[in-house]
Amino acid sequence: MSKPVWIAGIARGHNAGVCLLKDGKVVFAVEEERLSRQKYDGGPFASMVKILEYTDRLDYLVVAHTQKLEDSAGRVDYSGDDVYTGLARKLGLIDKKSNATTYEHPQVIDLAFMHHKLHSACAFYRSGFDSAVSVIVDGAGTFVPIGVNNEQVMSWEVESIIDCDYPATFNTMHKVYGTRDPIQGGIVEMDSTQFGENGRKHSAIVSDRAGIVKAYEAATMYCGWQSIEAGKTMGLFPYGKPNDKFPKLFDDTTDYPLTNRNIVVPNYPNGALINAGLYGELAKSGKSPEDDLTLLQNRRDIAYAVQTETQEQVTALIRNAVELSGKKNVVISGGYGLNCVANYHYLEQLKDEGIKIYVEPVSNDAGTAMGAAMMFWYGLEDETETRQTQTLYLGPHNNYTKEDIITKAKDAGVELTDATHKDVVKLITDRNIVTIFQGQSENGPRALGNRSVLYDPTDPDGKDHVNKVKHREYFRPFAGSILQDDVHEWFDLRGMEDSPSMMYAVNCQPGVEEKIPAIIHVDGTCRIQTVTQEQNKHYYDLIKEFKNQTGCPIIFNTSFNLGGEPLVETIEDAIWTLQNSDIEYLYLPEFNKLITVKNT
Repeated sequence: MSKPVWIAGIARGHNAGVCLLKDGKVVFAVEEERLSRQKYDGGPFASMVKILEYTDRLDYLVVAHTQKLEDSAGRVDYSGDDVYTGLARKLGLIDKKSNATTYEHPQVIDLAFMHHKLHSACAFYRSGFDSAVSVIVDGAGTFVPIGVNNEQVMSWEVESIIDCDYPATFNTMHKVYGTRDPIQGGIVEMDSTQFGENGRKHSAIVSDRAGIVKAYEAATMYCGWQSIEAGKTMGLFPYGKPNDKFPKLFDDTTDYPLTNRNIVVPNYPNGALINAGLYGELAKSGKSPEDDLTLLQNRRDIAYAVQTETQEQVTALIRNAVELSGKKNVVISGGYGLNCVANYHYLEQLKDEGIKIYVEPVSNDAGTAMGAAMMFWYGLEDETETRQTQTLYLGPHNNYTKEDIITKAKDAGVELTDATHKDVVKLITDRNIVTIFQGQSENGPRALGNRSVLYDPTDPDGKDHVNKVKHREYFRPFAGSILQDDVHEWFDLRGMEDSPSMMYAVNCQPGVEEKIPAIIHVDGTCRIQTVTQEQNKHYYDLIKEFKNQTGCPIIFNTSFNLGGEPLVETIEDAIWTLQNSDIEYLYLPEFNKLITVKNT
């Protein structure tokens, strides 16, 4: 029997993480922040150590980033290793180099300059399509020097159209490059060699204007948050309205609509800025820095503008991808792929065009770790098997026993009692917040019933109550987990059969809003997760019991964390969260146990 092939993909930068493959199948995938407990932790060191729980030997370490290791990762003294090669060597995962003076290691595959391709690979291999075209809409991917007027200016890939085929063919068809240097932009033809495509060309737009995501980041910063917190802007947008007192964010007077530089000023690679000084309406601000800017109508209106305008831009990009490739299977990834409002919008706009869309649930940069590992595997093995990923429960195995739970509860000084689904549902219907912890954690930013906070969706005050307890902004909406068999009675899925990954904010059916007010946003939508017994038995049974007791097949679901904290990964993280909040209950369905923390 041949030895298995072990490949680890690692992503550096924000949303850093590791994906481990054994013979091409995912063993685990985790973001660094879940282990280090540092939000947006950029170095996947704890994640790499986690590999040792599964194997003491890697055949290959595949590294994803926007820059080469030798340019950005530093060096280990006297070995010449970059820090990731050095750590893998010190852990015994890869061989000791025969020549310590060289940068290259035969087991380390540096996939720099392929950021958008790796987003594409993650989405394509998980989609179940045998052939597709990818649309990547991202903040700032691969760093690309471009010659302008006999000088080199730095640019960043921001939008890409990439043709995808098995085993590992990802051909660039079109890109938009952004730069902060003043240049005369336009449509050009560029060499694809730097993306590993020797001799190929692709059409490109090179511009000193902000890309789609940068425009979104600019609006996000204008509302008072960090550029990476775009999800808050998405939550705020329904509170806004069209405002004709400031100009369109996108200039549609050219053949290639780009942002209006008079209002959105690019600052690659770190965000962009709204030029509020040119427009009186935009210049309006709170009386002090302590004021909540989201209460100002101009902030709400810019959130509305950036959401509605960007989703139209991406819809056009999808149509362009179909036209360029001749393919009707489209996979979507990059940071904008997490915009569940836009994802639902595409279904309406493209419903009569025969286009099939798969949106990658791990569209953030953590997905490039999986994309890197899978792309290398398929190329190495010349593998052509189409494998649709059936689960997102891909976190590391915790392997807790009942005895472990008893010991950890005792050590933490918390109460541990027996409990069934009926007991937990009774707590929820009595308007208690209950957390649930089971199995492997969810890969990606969505909580899908293994690391979730649960509540009663029928409580009219539920949204405000849970937002206060979790230390979140008042306008942030919550999700609903619904039994698959009941979904079409309650929500309009626009032709979809299900929504297992919580990637769409969908409209309610008539009469539903008043039944589940805690999870309905101000625009009448709800981000939903459909649940089957095959996907998640314990969670399904819990929701079914909630239906038996209330008649409602939906449970309020949000991520198991507090504001500003990563999602919990371990039972210790879960107990800590309860001890540092007003949440009192932690349900462990695998053991029929309930942890209670009496908070004063």
